[in-house]
Amino acid sequence: MTGLTYTDAMSGALDRLRSIGYEHGTMLVNHAPMAAEAMATLGYADDIATWVEDNLAHRRYKDLPTPRFPLSALDESDWRPALGDFDRVTDWWEMFDRELAEKPWQEVLNLWWPRLVSGMSGVMTHGVIRTAHAVRAIAQASDADNALYRKELAHGLGYWAARYSLSDAQAIDAELRGTTPAARPEGAAFTALDELVADACGHYATVQTGHPVPLIHAITGPAAVRLVLPHLPSDLQWTSYLAARHCSDGIRGYYSSSRGPATAPAAAVPREDQLIAEAVELGDEHAIKLAEVAVRHQALRPDDRYAAAADAATKRLRKFLSAHSFYD
Repeated sequence: MTGLTYTDAMSGALDRLRSIGYEHGTMLVNHAPMAAEAMATLGYADDIATWVEDNLAHRRYKDLPTPRFPLSALDESDWRPALGDFDRVTDWWEMFDRELAEKPWQEVLNLWWPRLVSGMSGVMTHGVIRTAHAVRAIAQASDADNALYRKELAHGLGYWAARYSLSDAQAIDAELRGTTPAARPEGAAFTALDELVADACGHYATVQTGHPVPLIHAITGPAAVRLVLPHLPSDLQWTSYLAARHCSDGIRGYYSSSRGPATAPAAAVPREDQLIAEAVELGDEHAIKLAEVAVRHQALRPDDRYAAAADAATKRLRKFLSAHSFYD
């Protein structure tokens, strides 16, 4: 049984990571806040501080970029040209930090989610993934101690905006314009996202690729949208599903193009506790986050494909890491 609470562990991790840059190497993403939150959710709060220090010791994170010009959330002609401009990432983060200090986080999220969701594919959906983990964290924080959580949500939204995919946004917006509005049963987006995540997991578990990581985001991107969906108004939910589906299909189409022969899923996958323990023991960010997705979605809608994907990812990553030191 853990000694630290979720809040204690996350507060310590976010405080330690608050000045760490968004990326390392060539557009390799800082997963530390996301993985720490996943570990806290999985009940490994006591291991987070050690994991964070080990991660910082093995990653050469870039410094946070110098601010350029303050962005105005009230002036679309000011912020819209900065979408997708990573040189403005600190301007974006500081703008969201100011907004979240003045307004309830739900209000800020509901205003900016529809502005950003079409461009969620940038850097393999990591902006929306970091935002989703921050949303889950701040939703559990009390008003008295949520300053660190507000800042992490500001970082998630800021990174998403700065790595916004302009080209994909145009394609998604065109697809949405061509969609005939229809009355959908309540909860349709939840069901559709659950099916999308399960299908992406089944695909990952049976497809061989040269690199084990990129295809994982066809799962974790939509799973991040699913995590935030309960906090969004109903009129944003179906659009969010369509954007997530577009991104997942694109990742699968691109990274499965050079796949080897399909394989059958493992006849038996580890129990849930063993699945989590193996991912945490490996220490890989993607293995940990995918294990958390598998556990979360298994509780929502039982399906063997979740565990099959997480098990396959941990095994492939263990083999990959024995031969490589850096990856995303």
